[in-house]
Amino acid sequence: MNPVTNYASRVLAIEDDPVLGAYLHEELQRGGFLVTWCRNGQEGLETAGRQAFDVVLMDILLPGLNGLDALARLRQHSATPVILMSALGAEADRISGFQRGADDYLPKPFSMAELQVRIEAILRRVALERRYQAPIEASAGELKFDEGLCDVAWRGQLAGLTPSEFRLLDVLYRNVDEVLSKPFLYQQVLQRGYSRHDRSLDMHVSQIRRKLKGIGYHDRSIRTVWGKGYVLSASEAQ
Repeated sequence: MNPVTNYASRVLAIEDDPVLGAYLHEELQRGGFLVTWCRNGQEGLETAGRQAFDVVLMDILLPGLNGLDALARLRQHSATPVILMSALGAEADRISGFQRGADDYLPKPFSMAELQVRIEAILRRVALERRYQAPIEASAGELKFDEGLCDVAWRGQLAGLTPSEFRLLDVLYRNVDEVLSKPFLYQQVLQRGYSRHDRSLDMHVSQIRRKLKGIGYHDRSIRTVWGKGYVLSASEAQ
């Protein structure tokens, strides 16, 4: 663990399993994090409303208010990064998590080492955002990037991007017409190495495409360049 990276970072863990919850609390505290452990979605939401956290760990299968619904409600007023944890392995469940605004997804069982790496990646990303590059100046007919909201607007209508989707689109927009490889995008956007079994980036791209289409933006689109990566370029149909 890098003590500079996680120093005084606050983690909210929402996990109903008493064994796993206690383990998360103990191990993350030992790693230098300030950890608050809640045992259900409603308690987690109320805690997130009272305190500021750097990262939220959210189990999906929670009693009462499940993790996906809790995440959707959290996203109504907070952009705090969320890592979903779940024994559910189906792609549909992962897609649903990203649709609700998750930043990352960690299937159970997972190692504490991997969880800590994921948390550290998010903390590095947040630190970089605090030294964010100069905002993109939007001219007439261009997407407007709002750093504060972590969203883009087209003709006054917000797309409703999650923070991870905003970062991905921002990187692609700054490198328009340039093919960016998946390993590069994983490092730049998700702050972790690329694995061919990891579909997180693909799911973020899919959500961005859907949301830009939803606000009527068609000037540029994210194209898949098979075997290479992604590129933001002018749409073929203008």
